[in-house]
Amino acid sequence: MYYDDNTVIYLNGKWLSAKSAKTGLYQQSFHYGNGVFEGIRSYATDQGTKILRAKAHFERLLYSAKTMYIDLHHSVDEMIELTYQLLEKNNLKDAYIRPLVYTDERLGLQAESQSNLFLCAWDWSQYFDAGDLKLKVSPYCRPDPNSCHVDAKVSGHYVNSILATKDAHDSGFDDALLLDQQGHVAEASGANFFLQKDGVLYTPPKGHILPGITRSIVMEMAAANGIAVKEKLFKPDEIYGAQGAFLTGTAVEIKAIGTVDNKPFSRHWEDTFGATLQQQFQRKVRNQKVEYKKVRAA
Repeated sequence: MYYDDNTVIYLNGKWLSAKSAKTGLYQQSFHYGNGVFEGIRSYATDQGTKILRAKAHFERLLYSAKTMYIDLHHSVDEMIELTYQLLEKNNLKDAYIRPLVYTDERLGLQAESQSNLFLCAWDWSQYFDAGDLKLKVSPYCRPDPNSCHVDAKVSGHYVNSILATKDAHDSGFDDALLLDQQGHVAEASGANFFLQKDGVLYTPPKGHILPGITRSIVMEMAAANGIAVKEKLFKPDEIYGAQGAFLTGTAVEIKAIGTVDNKPFSRHWEDTFGATLQQQFQRKVRNQKVEYKKVRAA
């Protein structure tokens, strides 16, 4: 799925075959999870291949590395240029791109600052299967922001997501909806959450979430449509019976939610703000003209 005999990757200044690339096994990143990464998408447009919000993604990568005391000796512009070269070398246009920064070989719990930069990309058209998602409120909570930098994209944080996803799948659901320690809705296993209720879009505020780049795009598009968006703490009981909901993220893009804890929403997906934003998003990422419209509030 991710690579074949012809796949080229970037590793520490060299272009290598994915199958021949090697790295050491005695790194903190492998043993303790202190690597950092990004998930980025590129799209085919009439003006050529375009990486969506490349600057914002690589700025966040630098921020994440800084929170983990990892020195990343590449500028945002350098990493953007390398990524376009990566796409060209692999003949990719609509692609998912994964930059990973991991440490040099050193064990122990002292912070290791020396870094390695790995870039790869593959064709990943859909994260979820077709159809509206079935979510369950997870027994797993998001990490406490006093225990780690929850706004950084750190490899080790995703153990939490793996456990929540496994529990959801074992229970017959597509994904998990995680709460914070006070029982407020935070986010899904790897995506942000939006709820439509009483003609307003609600989304959990920063604090216990990874504030996604697609989340910010959706908030900008909602404003262009005259849709009110409020960042607010709310509990699962406030979801049940609302008008609709959806997830946002680089991998999922904008994805409809059909039920939460097997409880449906009051509107069909096609009649929600999320459906409108989903259609506009697909045009926006391909540099096509978007016709924003003042959506009825209720």
